[in-house]
Amino acid sequence: MAGPYDKQAKLYLEARPQYPSDWYSTLSALTPCRATAWDVGTGNGQAALGVAEHYDQVIATDISKGQLELGIPHPRIRYLHTPASLSENELVDLVGGEGSIDLVVVATAIHWFDIPMFYGVVRRVLRKPGGVIAVWGYSDVIGVNPEFDALQIRYRESAMPFWSAGVEYIFEEYRNLPFPFRSVGLGEEGNPKRLSLTRELSFGSFLDVLRSSSAAGSAREKGVDLLPEEVVGGLEAAWGRPDLVRTVRYNVFMIAGKLEE
Repeated sequence: MAGPYDKQAKLYLEARPQYPSDWYSTLSALTPCRATAWDVGTGNGQAALGVAEHYDQVIATDISKGQLELGIPHPRIRYLHTPASLSENELVDLVGGEGSIDLVVVATAIHWFDIPMFYGVVRRVLRKPGGVIAVWGYSDVIGVNPEFDALQIRYRESAMPFWSAGVEYIFEEYRNLPFPFRSVGLGEEGNPKRLSLTRELSFGSFLDVLRSSSAAGSAREKGVDLLPEEVVGGLEAAWGRPDLVRTVRYNVFMIAGKLEE
């Protein structure tokens, strides 16, 4: 079965933000050993690239073959397809076996997972002691200005029937995300660490962000256009000139932890 981003993998690659390099420096400083990291739900490898600067190898996995075909090459990254049919034991073996992983990262993807099953795998593959898991995501409402942000919330409401189960973790900014790991000082269950990143974005690029979402893709498959002319026109008026490049803010939420010792 095709993953939610298979049909729009190229658009996703072009539209989504890169994460700051200091995040990876901070996370790698928490793991005494830096042999192997696992980027789960890697997509096109955006997070894997940053992790690869600090670890000898990165196992980058995804359910989407379309995304993996656009994986950004790096000598320390190994991209692997992980179909939903894999059992827990098969997944553990695929990424290296028991106690083989120093850092697990999940960048804006955990809402797609079978979370209890995933955490079961994490408990088995994290190095003991010292292994760390970090998950982060960002709000679907990008900070521009009050008028524009209100229109984004209205768009979210129109897209609601087309979101998949699990997206409520994004809407609640991980405050409702189960995270049964011991805090390492970067957020904890119920209280994520708040971060932000900024990006220069044109109006056309902002529309690409919306079009690259799974909800937009699901709506298109059902013959529904979430961005008709009147919606785009309202957004454009609130943005300003269509050629205006704005500095926008992504509200990020992160939780990191380790196994109880």
